[in-house]
Amino acid sequence: MVNAEHTPQPQSDTYVIGVDYGTLSGRAVVVRVSDGTELASADHPYTHAVLDRELPDGTPLPPDWALQVPSDYIDVLRIAVPQALAQAGVRPEQVIGIGTDFTACTMLPVLTDGTPLCELPHLTNRPHAYVKLWRHHAAQAQADRITDLAAERKEPWLKRYGGKISSEWEFAKALQLLEEDPELYELTDRWIEAADWIVWRLSGTYVRNACTAGYKGQYQDGTYPSPEYLAALNPGFADFVTTKLDHPIGQLGDLAGTLTAEAAAWTGLPEGIAVCVGNVDAHVTAPAATAVEPGRMVAIMGTSTCHVMSSDRWAEVPGMCGVVDGGILPGLWGYEAGQSGVGDIFGWFIRTGFPESYAKDAAALGRNAHEHLTALAAEQAIGQHGLIALDWQSGNRSVLVDHDLSGVLVGLTLSTRPEDIYRALLEATAFGTRTIIETFETAGVPVQELIMAGGLTKNALLMQIYADVTRRPLGVIDSAQGPALGSAMHAAVAAGAYPDIRAAARAMGKARAGVYQPDPERAAAYDRLYAEYQLLHDYFGRGANEVMHRLRRIRAEASA
Repeated sequence: MVNAEHTPQPQSDTYVIGVDYGTLSGRAVVVRVSDGTELASADHPYTHAVLDRELPDGTPLPPDWALQVPSDYIDVLRIAVPQALAQAGVRPEQVIGIGTDFTACTMLPVLTDGTPLCELPHLTNRPHAYVKLWRHHAAQAQADRITDLAAERKEPWLKRYGGKISSEWEFAKALQLLEEDPELYELTDRWIEAADWIVWRLSGTYVRNACTAGYKGQYQDGTYPSPEYLAALNPGFADFVTTKLDHPIGQLGDLAGTLTAEAAAWTGLPEGIAVCVGNVDAHVTAPAATAVEPGRMVAIMGTSTCHVMSSDRWAEVPGMCGVVDGGILPGLWGYEAGQSGVGDIFGWFIRTGFPESYAKDAAALGRNAHEHLTALAAEQAIGQHGLIALDWQSGNRSVLVDHDLSGVLVGLTLSTRPEDIYRALLEATAFGTRTIIETFETAGVPVQELIMAGGLTKNALLMQIYADVTRRPLGVIDSAQGPALGSAMHAAVAAGAYPDIRAAARAMGKARAGVYQPDPERAAAYDRLYAEYQLLHDYFGRGANEVMHRLRRIRAEASA
């Protein structure tokens, strides 16, 4: 799908390409270096989407798996980049660099030359040979052991991750590979982030990016967890870092290499242009949203939400996904938190709770399902639906860091309508964000402003709910492709057009401040609902009632 962001004009300017790899598709945007103008973008859906039930050959997958096929990522370069370039009316020789960002932690096992194991003909039926997407949560048992052992040994790096390691991260997924398919673990020469693999394919050079190493790989103060610690997890894991993970680390905005002839043929770009060190989709969005000062939290809202913020102070924030020195911007501590399900939750409800009669009404009004339920929900007074929900259909990333948790909906009656549930789900995700903000502030890291990015910013009701629930003004990134714009900006730095990312942000970044303002009366009404959310949050999430974990075990036994 091609989208012209602006009317292309013949230019003698220079341009950069940003490629954003999301959960279901990859998109490319053509950006003018001088002022950040986006000339055109193109989106390419992954052919195989997310493998969460079976492999392409029909091999069934257990619960909580989420895999992808790496050739789908190459297709984005072959299809979306040339489409965006053609639509923009930009000549290839005007492009000086390309930057990429990826979901994280998205991992794949490869050979020494970068070949994914799933591309070897005799391994296509082996689940562990494929990409483990960020939302692969089947390594929860390994993550729990990683956390428990680190706490027992008082490992100093644990406090940098809010005291708990996620099943979404590098070590948990690698330990699962070792323990469930040791043969494939031995065949794996490199355990690599997809963010770095795609840069390797573009430039011919493998550079491990500082962002995923710090946030997802427990790399702190120049070291990983020790071999002694890893051996205590599993004797076969002792040399994991030295034999499969460790690699020279590139800083954000650095030059990883130059575009190879093969990648030039895929993309239609000139061989030899700058290829930027990889980055994470959320983190790369912060400078695109001009969030280069402390206290400005960026919420990148899509299938999930990632909250990132830079600060001049370090603190131990319970349940944060990590704090890394220079992890987002040089010279500041970069914090990350998040919600594992947001847009995914809304999409799930549309798939399962949108009646045929509503679909007919929506079609007659020229609305899609989300637009129709949003319009109906907007007519309600706060609390009128009588519902409260927990936004844990994909588990809880922050602040509980427990992907065995599940969603809750309280207050259903025979009069409950689809728009009631839909609005309760919208509100639940806002309550989840407020929980994250309050946890940061309690830990001594102030959050003055929220800047929203991602496709969900189009929903004005959702944005106003967030402003009212959090009692904060909401800025909105002035770009439909925030991560891709951020990647393009880092490419401009790597190509030498700007001395650093702050300078690039001043020239190329885009955000509108205070687009949504909290209303005191609505905020007070939401305070009452939020108090109920907190009660449910702590009751089900902090050990008072382990029913969610028991149900998870029953489901696993029944599935087996």
